[in-house]
Amino acid sequence: MTDATDLSGSAPRRESHTSGSLLTETARTRKRNAAEKRFKAYGIAAIAVAILALIFLLTSIIRDGASSFQQTYASIPVTLTADVVDPDGNRDPAEMSGVYSMSYGVLLQTALRSWIEQEGIEIEGLTDADLSSFFSSEAQGRLRNIVLDDPSMVGETLELTALTSSRVDGMFKGRVSRESAAIDAQTSVAQFDLAEEMRERGALVTRFNSDFITKPDASDNRAEAAGIGVAILGSLYMMLIVLVLALPIGVAASIYLEEFAPKNRLTDIIEVNISNLAAVPSIVFGILGLAAFINFAGLPRSTPIVGGLVLTLMTLPTIIISTRAALKSVPPSIRDAALGVGASRMQTVMHHVLPLAMPGILTGTILGLAQALGETAPLLLIGMVAFVSTYPSAPPAGFFDPASALPVQVYNWTQRADPAFFERASGAIIVLLIFLLCMNLLAIYLRRKFERRW
Repeated sequence: MTDATDLSGSAPRRESHTSGSLLTETARTRKRNAAEKRFKAYGIAAIAVAILALIFLLTSIIRDGASSFQQTYASIPVTLTADVVDPDGNRDPAEMSGVYSMSYGVLLQTALRSWIEQEGIEIEGLTDADLSSFFSSEAQGRLRNIVLDDPSMVGETLELTALTSSRVDGMFKGRVSRESAAIDAQTSVAQFDLAEEMRERGALVTRFNSDFITKPDASDNRAEAAGIGVAILGSLYMMLIVLVLALPIGVAASIYLEEFAPKNRLTDIIEVNISNLAAVPSIVFGILGLAAFINFAGLPRSTPIVGGLVLTLMTLPTIIISTRAALKSVPPSIRDAALGVGASRMQTVMHHVLPLAMPGILTGTILGLAQALGETAPLLLIGMVAFVSTYPSAPPAGFFDPASALPVQVYNWTQRADPAFFERASGAIIVLLIFLLCMNLLAIYLRRKFERRW
């Protein structure tokens, strides 16, 4: 009787929770469905915000940096007056090299004034200072090199395509307007009008600037001549060192920890510390590299070898963690089958487990390299921010030559006053993003190429 009474008493409560058809939406079902819809909406909103932020970031970088791949050049006839470039008249390059680049600037100024008179151009307020600052000081050096390479050209008139100053270049990229030229001490309205006249007559052209990719950095007053050639080479050297050191060390450590190491407190401590090292701020590795490789080992500053060693230390935890995850993803049945047919543990790992884990290992390695490629903080501490205008030699000697790196070059240019350097920095970011995109595409390709299903 007691049981019957209890059942009769509890039946209505259970019925209140289970009553109705599954096809009938109750208040509780509506509440659950509403919560699910809100959760989906939050996810869609987060993705939308992320996409908009990415679009805004890429748009601003491309808008500011795309113009760095173009440069303005002036083409005018220049007479190589013998009294200026070869005062002794010997045509001896050794003696002619004693003539400073400033003297060649006088030639350019004279040539520009002659061209203006020949074209019948009249511009109010045009001064000698406007003419002398029209060309880049880099143009003087290049004209000097042309004459020293072929002294027989002295006395002749050649059609020279010369690099204009950053202010003149900025007039055709939106950085310098007629209004801003009126209040800028390094240009003038007359120079702006002269540039417009030359543009209309075809003597001034803006074309693709391959020197931005191939040439080294330039001084603060030659922003129009600055390039990222040395920085690209330095980054490639460092990535080569990281790949050669981090990949074998990281994979070997992961195989030992995952396949052979005994499970005890010591290995637990090692695994925990590897995971913690992956979360250490990158600047800490820079301090470690400064103390260990420069102050203790005596390696030269600002060199790819030191940068590569520091980035290797920083990348190793990432490679070890990703490699261990790839090894764990291989089904135990693969190992059991290999061991069952008489293979040793080494043969099982090298012939069966490692090939199957290779897509994950390669993907983790490339992503680790991509992370190292974009690091700036540790490289600043080992002197990679120094001004370097000469290319490093070919490896292995080039590993010990001074060099820069792409992210450090970006940081360096953003510290300079000329707005043209900001344009250069944005252009270098575009190149860096292209490198990172290529590395990610390579990771995807390798993962799909070596991926095996079981």
